[in-house]
Amino acid sequence: MKNRVMLSSAVCAALLGASLAQSAGWLTISRDRFCVTEGAIEKAANNRLSVSVPKMRAYVTEWTAQSAELRFTYLGGTSKESALGSGTIRRQFGFKLRAQDPCNLVYAIWRIDPESKVVVSVKSNPGAHTSAECGNRGYENIKPRKASAVPRLLPGQSHTLRAEMRDAELRVFADNHEVWEGDVGSDAAKLDGPVGIRSDNARLEFEFLAREWKGPHPDYVKACKTGSADE
Repeated sequence: MKNRVMLSSAVCAALLGASLAQSAGWLTISRDRFCVTEGAIEKAANNRLSVSVPKMRAYVTEWTAQSAELRFTYLGGTSKESALGSGTIRRQFGFKLRAQDPCNLVYAIWRIDPESKVVVSVKSNPGAHTSAECGNRGYENIKPRKASAVPRLLPGQSHTLRAEMRDAELRVFADNHEVWEGDVGSDAAKLDGPVGIRSDNARLEFEFLAREWKGPHPDYVKACKTGSADE
């Protein structure tokens, strides 16, 4: 049984690696290629971007592969804090993947407090397409096939966070070390939407990169719909 599990993991990793081989290099996403649906993303020095508001949600308006990398400097918590829809106050940031709409998407999030860890969750609300329709319902945290610890973030430190997704297989890396690997489910794999970013009560300076997809794709620019932020 153990050998079968190891073989399955190896096959999944090989398939993901093969799919990524079809992808080109990384595209640096400038401010004007983000649709910010809540909060604000500002320009910073050295062609970087910054966020300092308690709650920020955004997605990339151009088609890319479902792979994103954040090269960031953590600056600490925001001066004011915003609670999630559940009432919980959490300091965190990370990626939106396959962000079909505010009600149906995949998250790969680096939680800072009270425990430093990467959490992957799927928000699924079939038939709902706006925040007013789904609110904070439909979340499921996904148990990884394997996972490892991430460093505890301190203000002024610089790190990287990267997510690589192909079909239902997702791998997350912190500082180029794999910290999460698993299957997010066939329903999540069918979601069709861009990559993006979210933050809660965390100040960051960052570069956001997305992998350019070289295979067949719709080659579209997604319209920016402000006010369509996810919870």
